[in-house]
Amino acid sequence: MLRFPGQGPRNPGDVVIGPLDLAARVDEALAVQAVAFGLGADEVAVRRQIVLRHLTYPGARALGATTPQNRLVGFVYGMPNNRAHWWSTVVEPYLRARGHNGWLDDSFVITELHVHPHYQNHGIGRSLITTITDGVAEPRSILSAIDTDSPARGLYRSLGYEDLARQVLFPSAPKPYAVMGAPLPLRRR
Repeated sequence: MLRFPGQGPRNPGDVVIGPLDLAARVDEALAVQAVAFGLGADEVAVRRQIVLRHLTYPGARALGATTPQNRLVGFVYGMPNNRAHWWSTVVEPYLRARGHNGWLDDSFVITELHVHPHYQNHGIGRSLITTITDGVAEPRSILSAIDTDSPARGLYRSLGYEDLARQVLFPSAPKPYAVMGAPLPLRRR
């Protein structure tokens, strides 16, 4: 487990990064995602079913960031990529068009990574993603992020992720995404 000493009123005590029973704490995790990502109740309800389904896939794993009071303030989960999964079928044509189709094989997908806004910019997201990828067998990692110049994309770039495809359109998503990939282990500062 990793500990982050608290700094100021928004980060009281120590935040601990460790294994997360995401199925048992799915509502807490989605509450963090809703605040971090601006989701409404209807979208959270849909995502709840998706998360629970993902957790049944082979190799799915999750980590959480919790306060001393056991409040979940961040989480990450992912799994080995499978070309038959919905996400892969959507991004595959975009990757193929740019010569990056092979990234869908032997990759660990970061499915979701979210940190509550009051706990961002303290290295928690970085620790969540590096810790979850440190223990996987796959030689590389892929993910998708909203295709804007954001702190999240800056974090991913600092870890070694590069754009594999941009302007990727997911059905019902209002904004385009970028698919990013990095060799493992991820770059450390």
